[in-house]
Amino acid sequence: MSAAKLVRPNLSVARNMRASQAAGGPARYARSERSSVLVERSSSRPLNSLAVRGCGWNVQHHHKKAFRLFSTFKSEASGDMTSQDFRIFFKDSSSKVVSPWHDIPLKSGEGTFNFVCEIPKETSAKMEVATDEKSTPIKQDIKKGNLRFYPYNINWNYGLFPQTWEDPGHIDKDCEVAGDNDPVDVVEIGSSQLEMGGVYEVKVLGVYAMIDDGELDWKVITINVNDPKADKVNNVDDIEREFPGELEKILIWFRDYKMPDGKPQNKFGYDNKCLDKDFALKVIDETHEFYNNLKSGARENTEELSLS
Repeated sequence: MSAAKLVRPNLSVARNMRASQAAGGPARYARSERSSVLVERSSSRPLNSLAVRGCGWNVQHHHKKAFRLFSTFKSEASGDMTSQDFRIFFKDSSSKVVSPWHDIPLKSGEGTFNFVCEIPKETSAKMEVATDEKSTPIKQDIKKGNLRFYPYNINWNYGLFPQTWEDPGHIDKDCEVAGDNDPVDVVEIGSSQLEMGGVYEVKVLGVYAMIDDGELDWKVITINVNDPKADKVNNVDDIEREFPGELEKILIWFRDYKMPDGKPQNKFGYDNKCLDKDFALKVIDETHEFYNNLKSGARENTEELSLS
């Protein structure tokens, strides 16, 4: 295996951020990464945008099979992270820009999936894959001309499953609402803060059917296969045993996070229950089929999404 590239950010900026956090300031961006990633990290030039994320990149070896799969990819930051121009692009071994939505496989192994981390836990910057931009890089969401932040930190690693899509033209027969026109959202409940732009092998545990502004927005609950508790957690019941109260915290966080902005609570289908692993796998299969139909042209791209 080739050694992963390390980025050394400006330490003075990192120290200033730690001082702010020690004084009670919010951790808007990730400070450090302490878990395995499957892509190489590089930078086109020294960026303060990387400095706000910590004192360095800790890149460790991962499960051999999965690491080989992604050893030809790297992610590259462009622009200042505190600006609207910031992007994280993905490149292959020939330095060709590729898409984290289209070019990373959904499955990483038997029963495991690839999770693209957009928002590291304990941060509040609302990062997302830009599905309407060529190569779908990660960027920060913009609302009313300003960079968007959650009103408080998210307590889990958050991102998406590649090659999935919640079709806004399909009305779910149980929830009676259509999809939100995005890849399927993933909540990773492990103990480590993962890396923005990192790709991780995860186990699927369950799923919430969140309804946001009248659109279905699935939240698949997962755990990193390298987490110390991963072997003990395989389904919803295991979460309650190993992470007592965590499912309720997830429900409350996603239900209420828009309320500080004066918006109503989000709703959930299926009586607010976290549905089990088997149901979650069906959701993934269905949204993967929706994605394949979109990508192949069997379903017209009326939303004008970037398919390259």
